[in-house]
Amino acid sequence: MPEKVRFNNKIDREFSKEVKDRVETYFIENNLAKHANASMVLKTFIILGVYFGAYALIISGNFSLGVMWALTLLMGIGMAGIGFSIAHDALHGAYSSNNKINYLLGLTFDIGGANGYIWKITHNVIHHTYTNIHGHDEDLEVAEFIRLSPHSEYKPVHRLQHILAFPAYSFATIFWVFVKDYWYFFKPELGPYENKKHPLKEWVTLIVTKIIYYGYTLVLPLLLLDITWYQLLIGFFTMHLTAGLILGVIFQLAHVVEETTHPIPDEDNMIQNHWVIHEMYTTNNFARRNKVLSWYIGGLNYQIEHHLFPKICSVHYPQISPIVEEVANEFGIPYNCHDTFREAVASHYRTLKKFGDPDFTWSPTV
Repeated sequence: MPEKVRFNNKIDREFSKEVKDRVETYFIENNLAKHANASMVLKTFIILGVYFGAYALIISGNFSLGVMWALTLLMGIGMAGIGFSIAHDALHGAYSSNNKINYLLGLTFDIGGANGYIWKITHNVIHHTYTNIHGHDEDLEVAEFIRLSPHSEYKPVHRLQHILAFPAYSFATIFWVFVKDYWYFFKPELGPYENKKHPLKEWVTLIVTKIIYYGYTLVLPLLLLDITWYQLLIGFFTMHLTAGLILGVIFQLAHVVEETTHPIPDEDNMIQNHWVIHEMYTTNNFARRNKVLSWYIGGLNYQIEHHLFPKICSVHYPQISPIVEEVANEFGIPYNCHDTFREAVASHYRTLKKFGDPDFTWSPTV
């Protein structure tokens, strides 16, 4: 079990203070709340409508198999959208100033087959604190045959990971629904946490929401529709492969690209950077001018702003991004960003090839 990593927050505090002050000033001067606004609420209804509307059309039994199959693909797009644009903000406590609203909207994650409680531990706490630190950041542990850190043990199969990774991402939500959540609940170690105990309420929520999910996605269609079991599985896998690929790719573009770093703690298990500066080095934005993409993925192409201000609703990221970039430039701190989605995907692909090359040597920049 690795010792808990610490950050040298006694140094370079000026950047952290300045960027927080300027972002705070933006909200004060514009008389804005940091949580969801009307456009965010409208988006919430639209995305929920896509997912559950497509499901309702399928379960009505009024359409051909071809149309129902197309609707399962639409459900996959909606499922990813719920994760990006609703549950993600809610589980960070950023959607509303009312914790009950955050909790209820966070349950959309659970109703979609995943578990919000485990997500808050592995993502909100572990990933956001120990970003790109091997042995701590759970987001780097996708599969044994995928090497997302240059400090992970190299295996011959990694030579093919630039080919295997994208199909593997497609299976992410299927693994999540049937294996990952249970595995994490029974796993004694989570990142830097040892012998993690989970409240009874969370065990009950896990079991109840999983039953609900399996019920409406697998049991009800078989009972109500004139389809075979293998036709059901085709639709179910179509939905999940679609959602998994979208979710997997978007999250990897934020941290596993050529510009981001993978720092190693020193002999005292300390990262010799302020945590805020560590986040700047290990995080990447992309396609900031793509308004449609930004809308759909909940501003997660503004990953830098999300990591620095996880309690601010994603709807505000496009406005505070220029502020963060300006302060970073003034302090000579990298502001990693790809202009387009395609550039970010290409950079991730090249990074996979590098980390899969047995002769590649990692040269840290910080």
